[in-house]
Amino acid sequence: MGVHVPEHDGAHAARHLHANGAADGARPFNDVSYTSDDGLTLYARDYPGHGGPARLPVVCIHGLTRNSGDFDELAPWIAAQGRRVLALDVRGRGQSARDPDPAHYNPAVYAGDVIKLAHDLGIERAVFVGTSMGGIITMTLALRRLNLIAAAVLNDVGPVISQKGLSRIATYAGKGTTMGTWEQAAEYMRDINQPAFPSNDMTEWNKWARRAFSENDAGQLVLHYDPNIALPLRNGKLKPSSWLSRLAFRRLARNRPTLLVRGSLSDLVEQEQASYMQRAAPSMQYAEVPGVGHAPMLTEAPARQAIERFLSQVD
Repeated sequence: MGVHVPEHDGAHAARHLHANGAADGARPFNDVSYTSDDGLTLYARDYPGHGGPARLPVVCIHGLTRNSGDFDELAPWIAAQGRRVLALDVRGRGQSARDPDPAHYNPAVYAGDVIKLAHDLGIERAVFVGTSMGGIITMTLALRRLNLIAAAVLNDVGPVISQKGLSRIATYAGKGTTMGTWEQAAEYMRDINQPAFPSNDMTEWNKWARRAFSENDAGQLVLHYDPNIALPLRNGKLKPSSWLSRLAFRRLARNRPTLLVRGSLSDLVEQEQASYMQRAAPSMQYAEVPGVGHAPMLTEAPARQAIERFLSQVD
């Protein structure tokens, strides 16, 4: 049960504080709900920084069909370095409201939601960590509000992506899969992700299932997102590249410290796409996670080392 804590004057975000007792498994974050410019109630996890001097906050944005739970290991690790961390549920995912107009499921609207959250919480600058779609949102932010971005980590995504990866994601995204048991949900997560994570065991797939599925009123396990989020992918509106995406990347990576994290097995950012990004932004830092595809969870040692080094250079 949470305690409502109002934000600063004029803000529309509200926090509901969890108790932080480790003994009972309570989570080390606050619930934040805020209202988008078009009236949707959206959600984020707010991890207070501790264990070091206060530094710029970090905003974590997940991939197409995922939610803030994907950062439940990364966020506390960063928070322990003295940085406040916000892990978002993009509209239509997790605890954020579903949009009655599927046309709003696009990076421009998502970026507007991020800007609104930052405004409501009084955040003027932050480091952004964007996984897959989250990286696209971050690049879109660079076009709209570059001064909000202090630095960016692009996790297995860029302005040019492989059709191979897009086609694979389209085979499962938005299909409205329903499961009867958590074991079935874990097997489903294994089936669609094992090529990218061949070393995962069932303990890990169970963890993924708990992030990806929720229980509905009928006791069924359903994927924790609106199936309509996949419409741009299924109707061909999501392209492997565009002049605007290349412009957004150059604006970001040539003006702000940027780190690309890539899974060595990735079918979305293959070596060809990574090489393009390095040519377009020679100062961009690069880290590769061996034995992992799209997209690294950022818990892997090479990813952690690269992010820790990168964050130490920010501020």
